[in-house]
Amino acid sequence: MPDRRYSDEEVAEIFRRATAEVPPQSAGSTGMSLQQLQEIGREVGLAPEVVTEAARSLDAAPPATVTTRLLGLPIGVADGVVLPRRLRDDEWDALVVAARDTFGARGALRSDGGFRQWTNSNLQMLLEPAGEGHRLRLRTLNGHARRMILSGVVAIAAGAIFAALPFVTGVPTESNQLESMGILAAVGAALLGRGIWGLRGWAARRQAQFRDLAERAMRMAQPE
Repeated sequence: MPDRRYSDEEVAEIFRRATAEVPPQSAGSTGMSLQQLQEIGREVGLAPEVVTEAARSLDAAPPATVTTRLLGLPIGVADGVVLPRRLRDDEWDALVVAARDTFGARGALRSDGGFRQWTNSNLQMLLEPAGEGHRLRLRTLNGHARRMILSGVVAIAAGAIFAALPFVTGVPTESNQLESMGILAAVGAALLGRGIWGLRGWAARRQAQFRDLAERAMRMAQPE
């Protein structure tokens, strides 16, 4: 890291992460070294280790967020990050406590060799060996919304098929059949609407929660 050169954008991001208001600095064509960044930070009252920590976090691989969609709607979210070293038992315990506080759920713990997990229904936090470090995986699926949406689509499709049968067979539809088709379509629309309503802001909220836990784990795993 001491020989690493940082561009203008990276310099701005490092000082943003160090939570300091630093006057704009140009990194020049060759960029800035960590020592130069520490000198700038010292001028505005930032300790060198704070700048180093911010620079290290910039080099860390960012979590990769994946969103699962159904009919274009986000019903699943997955996130992950590779940690530079393996978490100790007490650090994993602290991460589990943070997850319980974040999601308001006790969940269940399980350990199998070097693999650990905390789960609560469709919500999962997995810790797996990855070279010298750990890979943290976070994923969830909104099962309730998924069931509502699929049930609604099936009901609406069934109503549409029954409505089209008279045109295909040439047999007129009786009034009671029309009423049944109307009820089926209404139920389908209600289920579909309920499923969509349940997804309002859900994926964005889970993404933010996962990112917070991933960043917390990354801070824990910084070389001691």
